[in-house]
Amino acid sequence: MENITEGKWESLPVKLNDSILQTLDELGFTYMTPVQSACIPLFMNNKDVAAEAVTGSGKTLAFVIPILEILLKREEKLKKMQVGALIVTPTRELALQISEVMERFIQRFPQFRQILLIGGSNPIADVEKFKSLGANIVIGTPGRLEDMFRRKADGLDLASCMKTLDVLVLDEADRLLDMGFEASLNAILGYLPKQRRTGLFSATQTQELEKLVRAGLRNPVRITVKEKGVAASSAQKTPARLSNYYMICRTEEKFNTLVAFLRQHKHEKQLVFFSTCACVEYYGRALEALVKNVTIHCIHGKMKQKRNKIFSEFRKLKSGILVCTDVMARGIDIPEVNWVLQYDPPSSASAFVHRCGRTARIGNQGSALVFLLPMEESYVNFLSINQKCPLQRMSPVKDVVDVLPKLKAMALGDRAVFERGVRAFVSYVQAYAKHECSLIFRVKDLDFAALAHGFALLRMPKMPELRGKTFPDFTEEAVDTDSIRYKDKNREKQRQKMLAELKEKERPTPGRKNFIKNMAWSKQKSKKDRRKKIAAKRKLDEGSDMEDEDMQELLSDTRLLKKLKKGKISEEDFEKQVTGGGKSQHKTGQPQGEDVGTDDEI
Repeated sequence: MENITEGKWESLPVKLNDSILQTLDELGFTYMTPVQSACIPLFMNNKDVAAEAVTGSGKTLAFVIPILEILLKREEKLKKMQVGALIVTPTRELALQISEVMERFIQRFPQFRQILLIGGSNPIADVEKFKSLGANIVIGTPGRLEDMFRRKADGLDLASCMKTLDVLVLDEADRLLDMGFEASLNAILGYLPKQRRTGLFSATQTQELEKLVRAGLRNPVRITVKEKGVAASSAQKTPARLSNYYMICRTEEKFNTLVAFLRQHKHEKQLVFFSTCACVEYYGRALEALVKNVTIHCIHGKMKQKRNKIFSEFRKLKSGILVCTDVMARGIDIPEVNWVLQYDPPSSASAFVHRCGRTARIGNQGSALVFLLPMEESYVNFLSINQKCPLQRMSPVKDVVDVLPKLKAMALGDRAVFERGVRAFVSYVQAYAKHECSLIFRVKDLDFAALAHGFALLRMPKMPELRGKTFPDFTEEAVDTDSIRYKDKNREKQRQKMLAELKEKERPTPGRKNFIKNMAWSKQKSKKDRRKKIAAKRKLDEGSDMEDEDMQELLSDTRLLKKLKKGKISEEDFEKQVTGGGKSQHKTGQPQGEDVGTDDEI
């Protein structure tokens, strides 16, 4: 445990409860980590704490233990509906994980009850659970917590329950702000008593975080825990026992390389990060078919009901693959992860560090690998300077097999695969365009033909980024994509029904003329006529010098022109009526037909 321990729990300047020490012993935590030895005494001595520590440094116990100690030392014991501690965390997976740790400790303290308030469950069920069982410790995500504070009409006055609050913890606070929870956090803070202890835990410091520290903490003690043996000026932000690698792959070879790597590490536990939910859906399903005899799970932010179950199942596995987005990048503690693979670099450099931190946790060994395109290699230097995160180049993976024809065959055999591929391609390009490091990750540098080949697309999708471009290097499959059917019979039946309805709508109604659109010249002429008519009318209204007879003649000619356009009179009739045919001479005494305005003038 060299370089990550700070002595045994008994060496703390404050004595811990015997039941807490017994639980720590059962969990195998003999030694403290630096963040634990720094935070626990301060918290227990009623100080507000703002702690910055590398990911995987044991921050959860640094607030779980003092919360219990503070609640145990309360003079007035908490009643069923009185909340003593509130823990706010950005994702439901992290909240679930904290809840599991808390549960292990409060098993020895039957006087305390905790409740988990997170998305993915029925809020009314949460209200009823709270009302019937009560809670002294609340762990939740900002959205659901804010919702619960507004459930007074349903019989839950959470603001009143919070009047006894002793401790507030904001875990992964920088991530709470990154994910746009600032408004929810401010609303939650507004319901809480000012006299409380507050702990703010984070892996990185930002200006937004500094604002939150000033707003929510009173004279906080700031703690920054760095890896030992690293100079303060160049503090490494990833765990010391993490081996960090990068590999250069051509666009069309990237997925083949990933499949080969996963096949060669089947008996290990691996996380594979993609940039978008659509990429997780597409490549995750593809890996299930291409990497045999290994458990593969997919998880992303758009999955609502299944996320908690999938997360729990993967944590229990000895080996397996979890294909995910950055929803799994922060604070999540999955036991014994051997490899973190970043198929797509994340949209921000700080997220890179957090992804890597899913392995090599609490002093264990671990490895991380990021796949880069040749034009992205300068990202390695950027990470080294910007995030103090040095990377070593990994030699190419051996025995790489081309699996893209199989992926194309899957798309031809099932419309669901074909559509997922198109969505993944579009979402990847759009995410690439929004990358924080836009000097390195530039959409204009992407080889779209090679990229489409790497996604095993049957044809190029229609999207703004590709408008006006040609791709001679990309060969589209000679297949009518509308003819590709869903493997799911019910889905295909529904599609055919929709196609029939669309066809029916497009059929022309008998007896109705189909007018030809886009006749711009005629529209322009009619506009010109309207302008002249409006001008003439205005002059008439204003009492201009134009004689009534002249005005009537002008309006008459305009009406004739309209009849001509509608086909009610022929051009010959029009000419006769305008230039001759029963019209009286002009007031000037000129014969009919002389000096009469042309069609354009009318």
